[in-house]
Amino acid sequence: MMAHKIVVGYDGSDSAKAALSFAVNVARLQGGSIVVAHVLEWSPYSFLTPNELEERHKRRGEELARAEDAILLPALKKLTESGVPISTALKYGHIASTLAQIAKDEGADQIVIGRNGEPGLASRVFGSVAISLAQGAPVPVTIVP
Repeated sequence: MMAHKIVVGYDGSDSAKAALSFAVNVARLQGGSIVVAHVLEWSPYSFLTPNELEERHKRRGEELARAEDAILLPALKKLTESGVPISTALKYGHIASTLAQIAKDEGADQIVIGRNGEPGLASRVFGSVAISLAQGAPVPVTIVP
């Protein structure tokens, strides 16, 4: 039996914290590990000039560094006492397909995401992530309320 590995989609929100807490409990019970994954939404623009592309690439690096400092490192700090092996993944891309790809790359057997209860755009965006993941993920997806 291979060790249970869970990818958690994490953005620092309350619903993401609930998902991470759920996943840590599951991993602790089943002797598994966690990959805390943050995806920055990114769409490539093919019509940019080489200078604009270079500038955008630089900004992209800065955004990744900021996301690591502001979102992933605080989550890792809280989990050091959990006794569960934790790693991180920080990527650019479409959220659902990137989380699915991270699960494949990591050999994970589950993806856990939080349900965002806010009205308006956030829930529509989240809803599309949940639906896309449910339809296209290579492993079971758990949505934590």
